[in-house]
Amino acid sequence: MPFVRVALDVPVNDSFDYRADDARIDDVGRLAVVPFGRGRKVGVVVEVTAHSAIEPKRIRAVSRIARDLPRLPEATLELFRFCARYYHHPLGETILNALPTALRRPDGTALAARSEFVRTAEGEQRSVADLPARAHAQRALFGAFAVEPVLAAERLREGGPAAKRALTALMERGWVMEREAASAPVDPLPPSLTPVPGPELTPEQRTAVDAVIAGLGSYQCHLLYGVTGSGKTEVYLRLIEAVARRGEQTLLLVPEINLTPQLEARLADRLGRERLAILHSGLAEGERLERWLRAVRGDAVVVAGTRLAVFTPLPRLGLVIVDEEHDGSYKQQEGLRYSARDVAVFLGKQRNAAVVLGSATPSLESWRQAQNQRYRLLRLSSRAVSRLPDIRTVETRGVALVEGLAPALVDAIGQTLGRSEQSLVFVNRRGFAPTLLCHECGWIAPCHRCSARLTLHATGHRLRCHYCGHEEQISQSCPSCGNQDLRALGAGTQRIEQVLAARFPQARIARVDRDSTRRKNAFHELRERIEAHDLDILVGTQMLAKGHDFPRLTLVGVLGADNGLLAADFRAEERLFALLLQVAGRAGRAALPGRVLIQTEFPQHPLFQALIAHDFEGFARQQLEQRNAGAFPPYLHQALLRAEATQEAQVFEVLEDAARQARPMAAGVTIYDPVPALMPKVAGKWRGQLLIQSGSRNALHAFLDNWWPQIGSKRVRMSIDVDPLDF
Repeated sequence: MPFVRVALDVPVNDSFDYRADDARIDDVGRLAVVPFGRGRKVGVVVEVTAHSAIEPKRIRAVSRIARDLPRLPEATLELFRFCARYYHHPLGETILNALPTALRRPDGTALAARSEFVRTAEGEQRSVADLPARAHAQRALFGAFAVEPVLAAERLREGGPAAKRALTALMERGWVMEREAASAPVDPLPPSLTPVPGPELTPEQRTAVDAVIAGLGSYQCHLLYGVTGSGKTEVYLRLIEAVARRGEQTLLLVPEINLTPQLEARLADRLGRERLAILHSGLAEGERLERWLRAVRGDAVVVAGTRLAVFTPLPRLGLVIVDEEHDGSYKQQEGLRYSARDVAVFLGKQRNAAVVLGSATPSLESWRQAQNQRYRLLRLSSRAVSRLPDIRTVETRGVALVEGLAPALVDAIGQTLGRSEQSLVFVNRRGFAPTLLCHECGWIAPCHRCSARLTLHATGHRLRCHYCGHEEQISQSCPSCGNQDLRALGAGTQRIEQVLAARFPQARIARVDRDSTRRKNAFHELRERIEAHDLDILVGTQMLAKGHDFPRLTLVGVLGADNGLLAADFRAEERLFALLLQVAGRAGRAALPGRVLIQTEFPQHPLFQALIAHDFEGFARQQLEQRNAGAFPPYLHQALLRAEATQEAQVFEVLEDAARQARPMAAGVTIYDPVPALMPKVAGKWRGQLLIQSGSRNALHAFLDNWWPQIGSKRVRMSIDVDPLDF
């Protein structure tokens, strides 16, 4: 009696045995609907076996194996197994949460079946005369196979219930079988076919393209280090075209949804829209499923998307590209806490495909790999059509600011406006002001659910928490002392927008942050207005920091840069440098020269001096020396046990107990004392963490394999974060 082992979306490491009388070996990787508890769940068949350790009478039967859908190939299952092992996460949750939501519904009607039916070996030996004379529907259907050896499922459904019953009867006789429909072959790009030809490559671009093309067909990880505006995207497009001509597919990862419309337009111009599948969380459920199926069946030449797209099964994968590879959004912060960049490198190695990691500010992990020659370093050291912007600091110490703006920056905005050019004022803080302050007693508006201050928003005149979403009306008086003179402290995007509107009443100003772009297509509409020069001044957060190309934007002003220097995180300077260099790169990307003014109280700080010199390599060298001396990644490996509960005492009781269990088995591993998270309370939950680190990745994972399964609590939610980015 055949059994199938099914991985389910439940927080346990084991798969579940079910009886499946018609199971066959090629069902491995298929979706299956199974009874679970009092309901049903969708899982994935990970093994077909003739034996089970469970008593047969206790084993329930599979409800349905979805043979009308593409199965996950063995290579994709092995990718999921690797992620489950490396990130110490249940296999079922790892697989199911990577699939489109529509595929995870037991009774969902969104499963767009694409299968076909053919005669079996026995059916080939049979004729219509072998069927009962009164089985009219069966005889008619079986006779159709003599004319058309392959019948599509969609055609048989058009025959209604009678055709379905006849088909079932023929399958029970063993004369007909169902199989996944073969994908129509995707025509490779002819050497001359590109709907819109690309620009002439610079010598450095040509060298980079040739280096990657020469190695197609085998694994090699390339780090494409290119300054902002150097034409990395054009290099990607040439590589995608070359891979398409080989009849292979490309996976292209981008860090944010907002970058995908611009990217989709460029890919469509060069390859044709019918060859694309764009995947991200902003798609409707059915739309995401349709695109995922096109990718899985091989109909899409290029699959582009945000981090979850790395798990899309591609039958003819030839190239993996990770744009802005340094970006922290590639790290998932809930559930399976994976790094899409690291998974992409493993995927390339597994599938013998080339990998390209691109960035103007590579992560120190990737930069060290290139310095050690594990990655091949490709350089684009100059802009393709313009000069790098002139970066300068504006010292604010002892200077009277105008609502957070230095006079030098205000003057520069006025001059830019006078030349009919565009300015961007970058302030990485949305809202009107960071908080509300009582100058009498020092009370600062707190969030009662988080260890955070409420942000003042001018829209609706509300206080809002950016961690849990809590909102409340602004107090008329101080709850602590009764003082009615409450003042906004600091400046956010809304406040800067108001200040600039008062100072430059003739200017067309737009705020670009998460609040102003909540409506669907709002960001796309703003981008169109910017490109049409329908706006003069932009006030934005890091939504505008990377990937956008606005020809008339020549001035970038940066506010609040010093906040990044004071963060309690060893990666703070690396992140700040990357963010500032990326936002500076928006200036002067066409024929007009660009200028960047960074307000700071520490103009002589080495980070700002490296920015002024556009010296990423010098900055990276200094940072790696500090990391090595201080024993931080990438010179050692870390894991973080995270815990959260409604009671703070419960969190630390469990963490202390986990630390006590860890120390006797911590060979080659350092166990630190439990501490509160940097934000100790979020949405009413107290949070703590326990840091584990080792100079050996193998030693760290051997320890986690032994220790993590022993840790558990019904009152405290816990998770393991391997290679954490946030503390």
